[in-house]
Amino acid sequence: MTFLPIKPKKVSTQIAEQIRTSILAGEFAPGDKLPPERELAEMFGVSRPSVREALNLLASSGLVMSYQGGGTVVKSLVETSATNSLTELIRVQKERALDVIEVRKCMESWTSFYAAERALPDDIRRMDEIIAGMKKNLETKKPSEDLDANLHIVIARATHNIVWLHLMQSLFDAMKEFQQTVWRATYLTDDDHKLLFEHHSRIIEAIKSKEAAAARDAMAVHLTFAEERSSSYVSQNRDKLKSLTAE
Repeated sequence: MTFLPIKPKKVSTQIAEQIRTSILAGEFAPGDKLPPERELAEMFGVSRPSVREALNLLASSGLVMSYQGGGTVVKSLVETSATNSLTELIRVQKERALDVIEVRKCMESWTSFYAAERALPDDIRRMDEIIAGMKKNLETKKPSEDLDANLHIVIARATHNIVWLHLMQSLFDAMKEFQQTVWRATYLTDDDHKLLFEHHSRIIEAIKSKEAAAARDAMAVHLTFAEERSSSYVSQNRDKLKSLTAE
């Protein structure tokens, strides 16, 4: 019988493995920053060079990206050059955003379904905090576009399926500019903002009650409404362009 010698793992490898486990568990979403090197060194009880080497290992595997003076950011597991192409395609052909919303209707209906089945107390706490922020904004007549986007990501996180989370984040990143424009151009009245708040409240209440089918259906209603507003915005801009061209 032949035995192979046991090789102790380098400190940096152990650090990288723990951070990788956290990322793949969904504790960090795409775009999230990892704690600074100094804090990580204190958490692990190691030197900063060991942490730096661990981050380099994670960067070489495509899980994170480090920026000079900007820290280390978690990358999407589904991020490719096509993601940037999708962003540019939507910028040039806004009607392509409607294709993305159609995909979101399918995806997010089911992320809501699975979130209702799997959400943990911390997930519910995050949802409640966002809904409370939306309610406050509604009362003070402030927009909630950032909270809106965050809530959808939190719901995806609550599925505890890392692929759902990373797919959702990638689509949201590609749609960010278009979504901001639609928010500011079509959700103009107090009634609009109240309706959006009611949509999100119904989704979260269904998730909290573990009513998976109701959560799925409530999300479908919400995104159908968003699709209608987005379609109207795209049509109006297309008509304006035709009018200018005719002149």
